[in-house]
Amino acid sequence: MAHALIIGGGVAGPTAAIALQKVGVDASVYEAYATTAHDVGASMGISLNGLDALRTLDAHTVVRDAGFPVPRGVMWLGNGRCLGEGHTGTPLPDGTLPIVIGRYDLYAALRQEALRRGVPIHHGKRLAHIGQRGDRVAAVFTDGTEAVGDLLIGADGIGSTTRHFVDPHAPQPRYVGLVGTGGIARIATPQSDPGVMNMVFGRRAFFASMASPDGSVWWFANLPRADEPTAADLAATSGAQWQQRLLQVFAGDRSPAAQLIRATPPDYTWFPMHDMDAPKRWHRGRVVLIGDAAHVSSPSSGQGASMAFEDAVQLARCLRDRDDPPAAFHAYQRLRANRVSKVLAGAKQVNRSKAATGVSRVLRDVTFPLFVRKFSTPEAFAWLYDHRIDFDRPIDDQQRP
Repeated sequence: MAHALIIGGGVAGPTAAIALQKVGVDASVYEAYATTAHDVGASMGISLNGLDALRTLDAHTVVRDAGFPVPRGVMWLGNGRCLGEGHTGTPLPDGTLPIVIGRYDLYAALRQEALRRGVPIHHGKRLAHIGQRGDRVAAVFTDGTEAVGDLLIGADGIGSTTRHFVDPHAPQPRYVGLVGTGGIARIATPQSDPGVMNMVFGRRAFFASMASPDGSVWWFANLPRADEPTAADLAATSGAQWQQRLLQVFAGDRSPAAQLIRATPPDYTWFPMHDMDAPKRWHRGRVVLIGDAAHVSSPSSGQGASMAFEDAVQLARCLRDRDDPPAAFHAYQRLRANRVSKVLAGAKQVNRSKAATGVSRVLRDVTFPLFVRKFSTPEAFAWLYDHRIDFDRPIDDQQRP
């Protein structure tokens, strides 16, 4: 049985291990962090195409049940004008809807599912470099140890060491002009029905909120900022100061932002938002990239995790149906590249709308209703949310993604 080394134990890595197991490829996961508790606090959406990719692995329910359903999304301008309802795709056959989930809850659910299925996950293994051992590949770690396998999958995220090995000149992450944060407000009267995501393109910033079934309200905000802040820049402002800044930013909007911000402890985690194009080649020899190691769609897409799930499933199919890893990797990139590029392009358009200020914001508010009316139909985004991978179908050289 072939053995795969998977570098990265976040979201993509355990999913890839589960997918490979389904096609008879053994896998071990190597995670740089010494503990499991990182990225606590942030939330993210998982759309139906991502959940369906997990469904092909019989893994979607553990993720679905760790979050809460978001059946609808409603878009607003800061002046209170409702732009309309965004379609989120066709529910899965078992009724599964899109969800919102805590990042750590997603990570924990996938990690636990991989462990339950017998996947070894090794912590404290930060990749130093990749080498050849005859016709096999070796991962050499900073602690001086190494692991040898028949192929290596880089699932090591936006700062991927594996990506540099595959292509030293690969595109690098780009700051998109937005910083984000969020929180959970415990208030007695939620602003809307549970699970409805209200997205407000405000006068100075973007705000979204959704009530969970337990009565709390989850929210996040994206603020335009021309220069990319460092962690030190963000830490230099206290939580109370950030809270006042947020209240000022949203003061002129007709939205629940101020009420929710006041009801949330000001222990914000801020993050600059990035995207990154995929390299021309996603693979080199017996090494291949998946998820954020290969391509990064900014959080505006709501597709980061879903793209990683799709990558993992398609890669497993290709390894099942091709005789050697390089041929499988070539087929995998062919199946994924155009779709990933389209998702990245859509996120860039949303980023521009969120970051609009001054004259740009006025133009956005005039033209945005026309755009939403044209594209807020089930057919407009069927390519995204209703995308389904036929896992059992053999890879066909003429097949298109």
